[in-house]
Amino acid sequence: MPVLTPLDVHNKEFRKGFRGYSEEDVDEFLDQVVRDYEEMLKEIDRLKVELGKAEEKVGQFRRLEETLNQTLVVAQSTAEEVKANARKEADLIVKEGRAEAERVLATARTEGDRIAQEYANTRKEAAVFRMKLRSLLLAQLEEIGREEPGEDGKVGS
Repeated sequence: MPVLTPLDVHNKEFRKGFRGYSEEDVDEFLDQVVRDYEEMLKEIDRLKVELGKAEEKVGQFRRLEETLNQTLVVAQSTAEEVKANARKEADLIVKEGRAEAERVLATARTEGDRIAQEYANTRKEAAVFRMKLRSLLLAQLEEIGREEPGEDGKVGS
């Protein structure tokens, strides 16, 4: 598509005809068209530069958006992984706590059974001791009752 430049408009010559247009009016109008056309071309160039800068910024924003999306995906994945690890660790701590509680309870039961057995043995020993002591005292009382006082009034002389 051919582009008409301001110079093309400026150098354009028209044929003169019988009773044609006023050459001065045409030249003045063409000069105005050239000035306006030059301004429009400058404006188009300026807008193209701005458009290029805007497109570059859009590209940067798109790359930034992509980076942020990737970062978000990684962050979400990491968060899920951290939560999963925390759950596993919590489960492990609970499991170890329960196992420790079971060990403590088993030790307490064993110790309780041992103390109960020791208490039962002590009661039996005390009962045996009382029976022996009673037997000994009864035997002593019998011995005391068998001895008769002698002539001097003393027992066992």
